[in-house]
Amino acid sequence: MKNYLLLVFVLLTFSTFGQGYLHRNGQNIEDGNGKNVVLRGLGVGGWMIQEGYMLKTGNIAGPQHIIKQKITDLIGEENTKNFYKTYKLNGITKKDIDLLATWGFNSIRLPMHYNLYTLPIEQETILGENTWLEEGFKMTDDLLNWCAANKIYLILDLHAAPGGQGHDANISDYDTSKPSLWESEANQNKTVALWKKLASRYKDSPWIGGYDIINEPNWNFDGKNVNGCDETLNIPLRNLEIRITKAIREVDTNHLVIIEGNCWGNNYNGIFPLWDDNMALSFHKYWNPNNVESIQKFLDYRTKYNVPIWLGETGENSNVWFKEVVSLAESNNIGWTFWPMKKIDNIAGVTSVSITPEYEYLLQYWGKGGEKPSVAFAKSTLTQIAENYKLENVTIKHDVIDAMFRQYKTTDTKVYKTHSLPGKVFATEYDLGQNKFAYFDKDVVNYNGTQFTPWNKGGSMRNDGVDIEKCNDKITNGFNVCFIDDTEWLQYTFELSAKKVFDVDIRYSSQVSGGKLYLEGESGRISQTITLPSSGGTNTWKTITLKNVTLKKGTNKIKVHFEKGNFNLNFLEFKKTKTLVKK
Repeated sequence: MKNYLLLVFVLLTFSTFGQGYLHRNGQNIEDGNGKNVVLRGLGVGGWMIQEGYMLKTGNIAGPQHIIKQKITDLIGEENTKNFYKTYKLNGITKKDIDLLATWGFNSIRLPMHYNLYTLPIEQETILGENTWLEEGFKMTDDLLNWCAANKIYLILDLHAAPGGQGHDANISDYDTSKPSLWESEANQNKTVALWKKLASRYKDSPWIGGYDIINEPNWNFDGKNVNGCDETLNIPLRNLEIRITKAIREVDTNHLVIIEGNCWGNNYNGIFPLWDDNMALSFHKYWNPNNVESIQKFLDYRTKYNVPIWLGETGENSNVWFKEVVSLAESNNIGWTFWPMKKIDNIAGVTSVSITPEYEYLLQYWGKGGEKPSVAFAKSTLTQIAENYKLENVTIKHDVIDAMFRQYKTTDTKVYKTHSLPGKVFATEYDLGQNKFAYFDKDVVNYNGTQFTPWNKGGSMRNDGVDIEKCNDKITNGFNVCFIDDTEWLQYTFELSAKKVFDVDIRYSSQVSGGKLYLEGESGRISQTITLPSSGGTNTWKTITLKNVTLKKGTNKIKVHFEKGNFNLNFLEFKKTKTLVKK
């Protein structure tokens, strides 16, 4: 009877935890039931470690310690402490994780800053001892509980290792005035100890998906490239990764250990052979073509060393690129993690944190100087920004989510917004879907590395190839389509209860005459071509009317074709309807 009760308890425990531990089985990542798992993840960057570009301070203050000093200089240490407390409290909550689960994410990658878990070496009172801080562990515990409740795997990612692991200081909060991870044995010892502490704490947690032990090392050991891209041996990196793995295995034999190469994770020269039976290789992918050639060396590693590979970080591009990279990864049985969740005033993430005029003033002061803001002004401004990080205050980017989870599977389009006719249809509210199916634009993606070819030249509202800017018209949803080129088009879907005829007002602006557009239904043109005279400037708006446009009963997929571009489009207003009674 005792053995029977023990078996029941084990089975109930396994059932409670769901899938068991993720682990390596040959070239696959599998759950406890032996089922192949494709990780579809999001990195919650910016929560535990700030990177300047996420806060619009990239050209002013990149690493977190410089950002924090800028804030402290304005509002003092105590107010700064309170700001960060609110910022972290709002940055990621249970509501965020609940929502991510509904969108389809099954994993979260947590970028950790070591200083939330342990003191920097220069602050330790006893050489070689480690003071453990509860804040980081408590944040991790909470996030793990939220993930487990949603059957989401949590992958721990040491994004900022003690001392900093790369010359790209923004990523790891590297302080050039202090020894780096690679220049300090004490920092390396603390890194190993931290991972042993984490593994000991989470060794029995089946919703911990794995340990990503050093994010994006970028350091030159023997080579000339400062970011380690020409390293051929990578001996210090390999040695430290082996030490960390050994320390983890002393307390935890359950969880997957994930390693990264040099050169922002992708240079694996000298890293092989592997040293553990439960490992995966991570690689990161940004701003390059989405073809097999772009990932071939990692596919080769998978085959040669019989090890799973994982696209641990990707993003910061257009919806077209997102659709392509997900398709590439999933067709090759590779999990993926997009980066990141929350940034200030952006189009390429799943959410955008609203910027304020007051915060823009702070940025201007930090960048160009001028009259120093008062403590009260700066404190109020930063408090509002921290409040804007709450889920209920961010703007959700449904077009980005659609590209990640639907567009790579189908060319079908979806309504971005339901339009009732008669009424205004804002140009920026075109259908969701792939380029050449929901819209057609000639510049839709950045394949050119850090040249950052713009796909949305206006940089506003949506992350497709369509160019959108903020609109100054008296009647607006806040944005207009801009930089319109010849032959581009936008599609809108309407549902009508009866066949109807409309006059359609076109609200546009143009410096010059000659823009041309017409409307097309699924069976061909449904309007004449109309020529747009100059409105008197790109910020001067006028209206011109297309007469007698007929829409059928039921579903209408209408394309606005730009036969000739060089104008801006605010909205189309469908007016003067009349029901056509079939005789």
